[in-house]
Amino acid sequence: MKSRFLLLACFVATLFSCSSDDSGQPADSDPITGNKLLMLRVDYQTNQFEGGKEFAFEQPATTFTVTSEYQEPGDFGWVKLYYDELDTKIFDGEIHWMGLGQLHFPESFEPASSFEHVLTNDFVTPQNGYENVFNPSGIAYDYEVPWSHVQGLVKVRQYLEANPTATVKIFLYTPSVGIGNPADWDWFILVKN
Repeated sequence: MKSRFLLLACFVATLFSCSSDDSGQPADSDPITGNKLLMLRVDYQTNQFEGGKEFAFEQPATTFTVTSEYQEPGDFGWVKLYYDELDTKIFDGEIHWMGLGQLHFPESFEPASSFEHVLTNDFVTPQNGYENVFNPSGIAYDYEVPWSHVQGLVKVRQYLEANPTATVKIFLYTPSVGIGNPADWDWFILVKN
């Protein structure tokens, strides 16, 4: 008798634990709400995705403009990037002539292994292309190369779905210049929801 009662109790508990709006999707299937920015880091030489950071802002903004402050490195210089609509710093890195500058902000990134990949082989590009937000040398780059290593991330696809007309912002951070080492350089890709 006890076993029947326990079986019935387990069945009832299971029945009540199911939600009527359970779609079979993970609870985090569309976390791209509010004002968010995704920053991705890609190695300049290998184009290996190294990691990323998601920023969430309390202030709403429908547009995304990046402005820069740049101190050309005589010996020591820097670049700072701002989310203009919010007057908020999103990047701060030193640039050293014949040395190696430090990245001050963001201080850390989630590792590449923490980002899920889509299971399809399709290739997506931003509808309105790319905008280089910091390019003091004026060199023309093929942005599809670093983009190809992040476009398959679930988080990137979610951002593009949330903002299909987005222009992806991109820039090359070179903390070592002069006789700099390109192995120290990274692409930074910014996607706004």
